[in-house]
Amino acid sequence: MNTIPLERLAGDLADGDRAKSAESVTQRLDTRGLSCPMPIVKTAQAMAGLASGEFLEVIAYSPKAVTDFGAWSRSTGNPLVDSIAEGGVYRFLLRKK
Repeated sequence: MNTIPLERLAGDLADGDRAKSAESVTQRLDTRGLSCPMPIVKTAQAMAGLASGEFLEVIAYSPKAVTDFGAWSRSTGNPLVDSIAEGGVYRFLLRKK
């Protein structure tokens, strides 16, 4: 299956930095099976436990998550570094501000 880039937000990391950050994921959170708003609630809880500059990878199943995580990133100031869709699974890479 092909990896399809989704939304790229202003201020994202350069491709080389994006690859480096993917290798430096501090925590992974699987929210598949959770109904809205729980993926965002669980993400906020996980981010609270991270230090500034650390990375959280979130896995979701709903296409609506693309909008939700973009909005959450903008409202909290925690950058959405990358987002991809692969086989109906959505992955979001967030950096704690």
